[in-house]
Amino acid sequence: MSRPRKRRNVCCLPQINEFMPIRADGTPHEIVVLAVDEYEAIRLIDDEGLSQEECSDYMNVARTTAQQIYANARKKIAHALVEGLPIRIEGGDYRICNGTGKFCGRGGCHMHRGGRRHATEQEE
Repeated sequence: MSRPRKRRNVCCLPQINEFMPIRADGTPHEIVVLAVDEYEAIRLIDDEGLSQEECSDYMNVARTTAQQIYANARKKIAHALVEGLPIRIEGGDYRICNGTGKFCGRGGCHMHRGGRRHATEQEE
């Protein structure tokens, strides 16, 4: 029996979950589906500037798993850009951060931006 998949920690769902290229011919095309955990790896590493090791700690997965998630995400994004395909972000094995994790408030967590802090931190 295979080991059950571990859910990845994700700070929040993306505000926009679909990107569509403008195509003059209007022909139907495949949609590249980027899982939420793949989106989170791209967000943490490329947008927030975390290392792959920090990303793996943040998502609560092994470093090799974070590398694999990140590599899969980059491959999908590259394929969509090169072929002019739409991208949809959905699905995957993840759980939304509740804002009390050990990495919350360390730059990568959206829960702590713009004054949206949790009661435990406001009391400190």
